[in-house]
This record gives sequence, C-alpha cells and structure tokens, in this order.
Amino acid sequence: MIELVLLVNRQGKVRLAKWYKPESRKNKLRTVREIGSAVIKREKQKLCNFMEWKDKLVVFKRYASLFFCAVIERKDNELLMLEVIHHFVETLDGYFGNVCELDIIFNFHKAYFILDELIIAGQLQETSKRKIIQACHAQDLQMEEGKDGKKDDKKGI
Repeated sequence: MIELVLLVNRQGKVRLAKWYKPESRKNKLRTVREIGSAVIKREKQKLCNFMEWKDKLVVFKRYASLFFCAVIERKDNELLMLEVIHHFVETLDGYFGNVCELDIIFNFHKAYFILDELIIAGQLQETSKRKIIQACHAQDLQMEEGKDGKKDDKKGI
C-alpha cells in the first residue's frame, strides 16, 4: 500500500504531498523533511532509486527539477511503484503538455485531481492515461460552465 506521495524540488521545497495513512501534523513535517533531504543527498551521490526508511521503502525518481517520491510498505513491489510514478508523470505531461515545476505550483489542484484519479486509498485505481485526462477535461468544462453561469446571474441582477 502506498502511504505517501511526495513531490519535492532540488532545494527541498514540497510541491505536492498526499497522505494515504493518517499521521499527526508533527510526524508529517518530520517525515517530509527526512525523506526530502535523504532523497536529495542520494541523488547527488548517484545511488539507486530505492531507499529503506524506518520500516518502509522510499521509491523516488527525478524528473527535471522535481523528485517524485512514494513511501510504500516493505512487502510491496518497488519496480511497480517506480512504474506508477512514471505513469503519474506521463499523465501530467499529457494534461499539461511537458509538465514543469511551475505547472505544479500554479495548478496544484489539477495535480491533486490527477493523483486522486490515479490512486485511491493508497492503491492504483486507473491505469488508462486517456481516461484520467478525459476526466480532467470534463472537470475543466464544468468549471467553465460554472463560471459562465455566475456571470449570467450577475448580469441579470
């Protein structure tokens, strides 16, 4: 089971954090700080993308300036989690068109929506990038219709 999905930039700033296991705020902050710094150090040393941390495994991959990290149970398949991370990045690329850190910063709600379509309760739910992107575009249309409806209401008053 996936316990945490974390996006961290090279300076250690968190760009996205999704927890699938309840934790206290203090533990969350400590966990993010420890994992973020450990992943950045490992990348500089050119070590592998899997790291044992406490009684868990951290799987990470760097794309451009962002580290995509996932904390999983030891019994889970590390290579499968690496593929899930890659699938998430490809889906973000499909939606944003060559995703970058700024896309995540300014459209964090879309990144969370895509992640929620992909992973539910710590388990991979949707494997089709096309279906996830279609759901995002459908949500965009609903948002636009909602904005248009609000404008019409104000004009009528």
